[in-house]
Amino acid sequence: MQENTTATQERTESRLRNPQQLVPELAEVGAALFKATGNGTVPRTTISLVQLRVGQIVGSTYLVVLHTGNLRTAGESEERIAAVATWQDAPYFTAAERAALALAEAIAQPSPHGERVSDALFARAGEHYDEKAMATLAMAIGQVNFFVALAVIGKPLPGRPPAEQWTPVEG
Repeated sequence: MQENTTATQERTESRLRNPQQLVPELAEVGAALFKATGNGTVPRTTISLVQLRVGQIVGSTYLVVLHTGNLRTAGESEERIAAVATWQDAPYFTAAERAALALAEAIAQPSPHGERVSDALFARAGEHYDEKAMATLAMAIGQVNFFVALAVIGKPLPGRPPAEQWTPVEG
């Protein structure tokens, strides 16, 4: 039996050309989503934790690296960042963060039991977030899901400055 010795080669360009160059309106959509989720009702850290978890669930290295970097920039500890994947039994998260992470998982994963967000989960999140914050949290989860398709289909290059993540559209 022959052993597979093919190493994964590092890509030097994204699979999709720069979507913001292809569809310039994307910049406005992204800015509006960032503004809407930054209304102060949900801490930016919680939003980044939720968006990191969605990136992990969908298997996007780009999103994981992006949101890990956002959390590091915000001063989050390596323990909290690393534990997002196993938040259910990690001691690093508040009850409010756990409720937000549970909502993110419920939305990002199919439910074998029907409804993704049960009344019990909604009620648990409602113990920590008022109506505006709940709507903001829903938008934050929707925000990362909006970009999941671009990240998974286009495969921007993780860890690169924004100008280098996407293959430029030539003139």
